[in-house]
Amino acid sequence: MATDMADTPAVQESSQECANDENESAKDEKEAIQSGETEMLSKRQRKRLLKNQQWEEQRELRKQKRKERKQQRKLERQAQAEDGVEWTGKKRLRRSAEPSSLRLVIDCSFDNLMVIKDVKKLHKQIQRCYAENRRTLHPVQFYLTSHGGQLKQVMDEINKGWVNWKDVHFEPDAFHEIMKKEDLVYLTSDSPNVLQELDETKAYVIGGLVDHNHHKGITFGRAQELGIAHAQLPLGSFVKMNSRKVLAVNHVFEIILAFLEKRDWKEAFFTVLPQRKGAVPVGQENNDEEDSDEDSDTEHPISEKRTDSKDQSESKQEEQKAVLNQSDSSERNTA
Repeated sequence: MATDMADTPAVQESSQECANDENESAKDEKEAIQSGETEMLSKRQRKRLLKNQQWEEQRELRKQKRKERKQQRKLERQAQAEDGVEWTGKKRLRRSAEPSSLRLVIDCSFDNLMVIKDVKKLHKQIQRCYAENRRTLHPVQFYLTSHGGQLKQVMDEINKGWVNWKDVHFEPDAFHEIMKKEDLVYLTSDSPNVLQELDETKAYVIGGLVDHNHHKGITFGRAQELGIAHAQLPLGSFVKMNSRKVLAVNHVFEIILAFLEKRDWKEAFFTVLPQRKGAVPVGQENNDEEDSDEDSDTEHPISEKRTDSKDQSESKQEEQKAVLNQSDSSERNTA
């Protein structure tokens, strides 16, 4: 009996060694199979496999970086709280908004004059208007009138979250049917009247048209036909252009927002207008900028240049995406 008990550990040890040998053998066989499979993969598949492996290997590193960023944001919020500045969300600090009573209207009644490609461009411009109005210090009362047709179809297909947009009035009727005519001012470059001040009791109308200047004068004609006031922004008094003086809908919208904040037309123009338009202050010569009209799509000749740095521009685009993503997220939560 004693002999049998003495032999038992030896038997167990031998069994364990056999098991280990089998595991090692299986592991080697698996590695060989994987190696063979890797050799059979295409170059693109091997590259993707390597990328996935690196992603898994760096998981802990990414987790640590997220913790560090979270801690950094917490410290920034604490510092801003001491200065009395409100933290309003992702990468964005601003003071509390003070809404304006001014109404800004995008007249979408030109839907049948645009091909679908230009309707999609208009949709993007409207998205930017919405995002800018959500982040500005003095948001306006935002209206989309004659909303329907191709534009609504595009919005339903591309950005279903628009139904959750906040502080936007979507109206299927025309602007002159829902507002008093004496309150309306149509912004059009063909008007002989130059706007000097903004009356916050008025409703300023922007033509929602991307037509590559094929329908010149159509917004001015619409204002005359309806018998309502019209005016152009005072661009010529402050800006000299090297290219066509045509602005997209969102640029007109943003200039109005900038003026409400700065109360200075020159500063408002040069805060919004893109560099590619070669806009310079009146009295200064600039012959180095080349004419480029790729995005000059609308009836709003106003000019385009931006004095912000590249980093500021990229930050602004991220903020706009964050606002729109919040709307999409709200839609999903509602569903």
